[in-house]
Amino acid sequence: MSPHAPSVPAVARHGWPQAVVTALAGLVAMGVMAASGLWAAGAADLPDGAFPRVVAATVVMAVGGVVEFSGDAGGLADTGAGLTVMPLSVALAGALVTAAGFLRPLRHRAVAGAAELAGWAGRIAVVWLLALIALSLGARQTFAISLGDDTLSDLADVFGISPRVGFTTDVPVTLVFGLLWLAGVLVLALLVSRGAPLPGRLLRFQESVRPAAYAMVALLLACVALGLLVALWVAVTRGRPAETLAVVLLGLPNLVWPAFTIGLGAGWDGRVEGAFGLPMPHVLDEVLRGSGTATLDLGALVDHDGRVWWWLVVVDAVLVLAAGFVAAARSPARTPPWRHAVRMAIALVLTVLMICLVGRVSAYYGLSLLGIGDLDGVGLSGDLFLRPHLWTALGLAALWGLAGGFLGGLLAQPVHRRGEAGAL
Repeated sequence: MSPHAPSVPAVARHGWPQAVVTALAGLVAMGVMAASGLWAAGAADLPDGAFPRVVAATVVMAVGGVVEFSGDAGGLADTGAGLTVMPLSVALAGALVTAAGFLRPLRHRAVAGAAELAGWAGRIAVVWLLALIALSLGARQTFAISLGDDTLSDLADVFGISPRVGFTTDVPVTLVFGLLWLAGVLVLALLVSRGAPLPGRLLRFQESVRPAAYAMVALLLACVALGLLVALWVAVTRGRPAETLAVVLLGLPNLVWPAFTIGLGAGWDGRVEGAFGLPMPHVLDEVLRGSGTATLDLGALVDHDGRVWWWLVVVDAVLVLAAGFVAAARSPARTPPWRHAVRMAIALVLTVLMICLVGRVSAYYGLSLLGIGDLDGVGLSGDLFLRPHLWTALGLAALWGLAGGFLGGLLAQPVHRRGEAGAL
């Protein structure tokens, strides 16, 4: 064989060692984000060395897992608690790191076989599930509830009652939802990345799907970036930096992504009662806190602060138009504006659907003793929930997507596309 024979580029390996690194890197990123946010919220002071277990439970919830709460206060008392929420800052950190690890070995290739992609994703999934089992088994703890120095505490002492509340993980359900979370991240990574290879049979779809998918991910990240700037400004000008940092590290997308849908005209039903540990924007607290269910929409927010219209509607208009432009600029020049509009509408509807599904919040806690309770006056009872007007949100997303896609297509017509003939 001639020493001058041309060499064949080596294909990047993606075996078990790389799968271990990818899966664990994503979980470590989530763990660091969760631990930092919980530390800022004061959870490091929890008794009985519970902090690592609370971090594990937070990571479990971030991938869609189910953490169940239970209480024990004896036969004369009743305790209860529940929490349904995805800490989306934690989930976003894990998704970005996991997607980057998944795509790294696939760079610089135009086509990859379906079996190869499935095998690479399957290796990551096996490691992911094993690590998720370990996290789920570690996410369990029991706490004693302090009743303070009032009458209720005296009654508890008389009857020898020591109320406790704990949490544990529903492991089978967590594994199912955790696997679905991972599959969504990997599929979205393939859709968004222009350089990621696809099976030959799917190449014909990349011109219609990838530009819109990329634009939607960019839009969501832009919302988070804007929310981060606002949070930093609030921390500097209004104090309480530790609590603001906790919100940023645990649930910033939980605030900014629903706010994006409100700017589109959608509404959310919600209520806040009792003392919950992390603060929310003052205007949201004013609208939601009360004895009944409130509707959180543009009208309700503008009644409390007229600047909300500019903050939400105008910013949403700029973001949607920018997303339409980005999608059109990454599409072939021959694509007509009406087709950009249809693709953008579909993409925005799916994006808003995702926000509505992951942005739901439900939390409650309570204790009663000998019929004395619900304890609203002593801070041991509370209720919080937030749920969207789903079909209204999806319909408005379709209208905004049609408008943003069409205008973005018109604005992108003078822009040169990569690979376009005639350009030097």
